[in-house]
Amino acid sequence: MFEPNLYFWLTIAKFAVIMTIILSVAPVMAWVERRGSALLQNRLGPNRIGPFGLFQSICDAIKFMFKEDPVPGHVSKFYYSLAPVVSLVPAFMTFAVIPFASSIEIDGRIFSFQLANLNVGILYIFSIASLGVYGIIMAGWSSNNKYALLGGLRSSSQMISYELSLGLSVIGIVMAFSSVHLNDIVAGQGEAIRQLGPWALPEWLPIPKWGVLIQPIGFIVFLTAIFAETNRLPFDLPEGESEIIAGYHLEYGSMKFSLFMMAEYTNMFVASSLITTLYFGGWHGLHWVLNLVPVEGLAREWTRIVLEMAAFFLKVGFFMWFFVWVRWTLPRFRYDQVMDLGWKVMLPLSLGNIFITALAVYYGWM
Repeated sequence: MFEPNLYFWLTIAKFAVIMTIILSVAPVMAWVERRGSALLQNRLGPNRIGPFGLFQSICDAIKFMFKEDPVPGHVSKFYYSLAPVVSLVPAFMTFAVIPFASSIEIDGRIFSFQLANLNVGILYIFSIASLGVYGIIMAGWSSNNKYALLGGLRSSSQMISYELSLGLSVIGIVMAFSSVHLNDIVAGQGEAIRQLGPWALPEWLPIPKWGVLIQPIGFIVFLTAIFAETNRLPFDLPEGESEIIAGYHLEYGSMKFSLFMMAEYTNMFVASSLITTLYFGGWHGLHWVLNLVPVEGLAREWTRIVLEMAAFFLKVGFFMWFFVWVRWTLPRFRYDQVMDLGWKVMLPLSLGNIFITALAVYYGWM
């Protein structure tokens, strides 16, 4: 008879915590987006329901769940209903391989703080994340609406243009750390930079080997491309209200519409987690606090895990806010500017970064 041990229950708890966090992202970020835009525009934002309007998102969720959800007569009903799910599911799946803390030994087994400890984590993320655009294309086509179709077409061309640069920008990180395993990449960022080009750095200058410091060009390309991949301003052409009303989700309402919004915020969360993992040291950053805590043995190990999780989610929270900050600061690009930037600037930059990184690795400067 199967008797669950501590390792089993911790695995269940890990899954439950991650799912709770991901499901909480949309309502929390909806409130942050409203309050953040109000702050940037000198307004109040939500302030009636609950302190600082905190319960406004709960009311919105209840409204979406109980609101009537009629299906327009002119749509292709099967694909129309399937599209929101196709957009949302890949957004949930991509977080599975992102580590939010290092591992710990329990019952003689290594317990990792990620749902799936794959040795090809980066490849998995790119392969699954690219499926989300099919939901948008499906929504635009099945709506049988010219504005929705234009939004779907814009999304597909934008994805093709920027996903190429996105993938190429990460090659520099893979070359620098000689691995596509996300745990190895984060562990490598815990080391100190000992070489700055041909010059050796002194021992008393412990600069962390974070991706943003050893791959600044790759980081800029990656950050710009990730905005385009998540359809956030200034790259929200698939939703461009001024030209195509609301884009691919024009014919959607009620819970189906909310699923698209959940997918967008979940993609923001995954994108922020990926930026943190690849370029900002992942869970590194608060280890020095461990020396101030008088605990030993297993308690010290769990304290280390808590500090690592805190460091990771603090960084993720900052980049989530950064997405909001940029949205309410920069205007939307014209579509020809989006295409020019993707093919004439981002692609050459990412290729040049690979060449520079190859030279640095060859001469032992990295």
